[in-house]
Amino acid sequence: MARRGIGTARAAALCALALSAAVPAALAQEPATGRPQFPVAVLQGLDKITARISTFEAPVDEAVRFGSLEIVARSCHKTPPEEPPERAAFLEVTDIRPDSPAVRLFTGWMFASSPAISGLEHPVYDVWVIDCRKLSNSAAETSSGN
Repeated sequence: MARRGIGTARAAALCALALSAAVPAALAQEPATGRPQFPVAVLQGLDKITARISTFEAPVDEAVRFGSLEIVARSCHKTPPEEPPERAAFLEVTDIRPDSPAVRLFTGWMFASSPAISGLEHPVYDVWVIDCRKLSNSAAETSSGN
């Protein structure tokens, strides 16, 4: 007997496709509307072996390391306070191991409100978006030479 309706895996894939088409397009329009861009993505990572969660910052266009992963945030956006909360970052994640060539694991938008829709698949590490921030005063002073 054939099943009716859409299976959960297919429904999740359709939702991911709809969100990846709609949300990034809306977020990508933010610079044109004058909304501020955020130069730092705040990420959390889980090491599944040690069960430790680490929170770290990834400045836009700068590589950061989490275990064997190299993560580059290309863009980070969040909605204004009067809209439903959403934070999204466009990330490039590469697994770099000394005994093998680098492997690109993930390239795309990650959403704080729905980490499972567009997530990193790795046997040891999980990474997800928490927030987007402006540069801290100490980082701004260091980069300006003060």
